[in-house]
Amino acid sequence: MIKHHPSETLLTQYCSASLSASLSLAVSIHVDMCPVCQAKVAKIEASNAEQVFSDSFEQSTQLDTLPVDITDEQESSLFDFITADTSADEVYEVEPVAIKVNNHNYQLPRALTRISHGKFTQVGKLARSRVALDDGPLRSSLLHIDAGGEIPEHTHTGFEITLLLDGEFSDEEGSYVPGDFIFQDGSHQHTPLTKDGCLCFTVVSSALHFNKGFSKLLNPIGNLIY
Repeated sequence: MIKHHPSETLLTQYCSASLSASLSLAVSIHVDMCPVCQAKVAKIEASNAEQVFSDSFEQSTQLDTLPVDITDEQESSLFDFITADTSADEVYEVEPVAIKVNNHNYQLPRALTRISHGKFTQVGKLARSRVALDDGPLRSSLLHIDAGGEIPEHTHTGFEITLLLDGEFSDEEGSYVPGDFIFQDGSHQHTPLTKDGCLCFTVVSSALHFNKGFSKLLNPIGNLIY
């Protein structure tokens, strides 16, 4: 069962299209995987729609000149004119996209099927592929950890969102399942590890900061790992 979700604030901003591209993508993937957040988003969107149409009605009633009455024939002609417009965006079927990382096969979430990503770069048991989003300081990636792999204890100089897509991993806070949406910043430190391997979608605003023993030597390549 998914236990970790975006905050109510993030869901509200997602529904109002006010999130950055990277954050919107992360929330969209989670919502597709999480029935609980699907219900929350539907409720927020219904509220937004009610507010929009309520505002539009109030504005129309304040106009000096109200729309004139039209006959049934005129209404029918207007409807035919509107529906005859063929300039609407083409509706396309989403074809599943599968990737292979170190002999593991994964199917990408629907929201990632039309966004390209780079070649996986291997660092020990970690493999990272940048997702092609130009989003200022935010960087989105697919992160694969091989079975038995771990990321040394670290904190964050900005924030990090980890969305588990497939497999499992755990840290000092517990274990995670596909769909879990984990938000961490400089107030957190953890050591993610996986027994059987996993694939994650990550969004970071700055480099990791390794803060224990030998792993401190990895700080210069914190950007490379994520």
